[in-house]
Amino acid sequence: MASDLTISTGSSTPIYRQVVDPIRRAVVRRELNVGDQLPSVRLLTERLLVNHNTIAKAYGELERDRDIESRHGKDILVAQKCSIDTRAECNRRLDDALETFLGEAIALDFDTDAILQSTTKKLAKLTSQSGRGRT
Repeated sequence: MASDLTISTGSSTPIYRQVVDPIRRAVVRRELNVGDQLPSVRLLTERLLVNHNTIAKAYGELERDRDIESRHGKDILVAQKCSIDTRAECNRRLDDALETFLGEAIALDFDTDAILQSTTKKLAKLTSQSGRGRT
């Protein structure tokens, strides 16, 4: 999955978010599983042709939010999710994700109805795929 990452320098989404968001989506979709290895900061920097600090920032956010873990200073692995995340932390992460998503949708000139319709469809699809749907 990480080898599929692409960066759009013309996007309104910061480059580090273009690294963070697809990795998080891949974990939710179970395209990346606990223990799967991600490329090192150096390797991903070379592959994407971006600044080392940008990848370090992306991985730092993923590690801070316990999406990934670093072992022995070299291996970067998808982390086992802890059940100790507080509701406030979960809400903060949701708010961050929504702000990124909505900012991009608005920048692409989608109206409210189109955003809501697309979001509803995607949410239904993702929850049915992950088995996490709630009624």
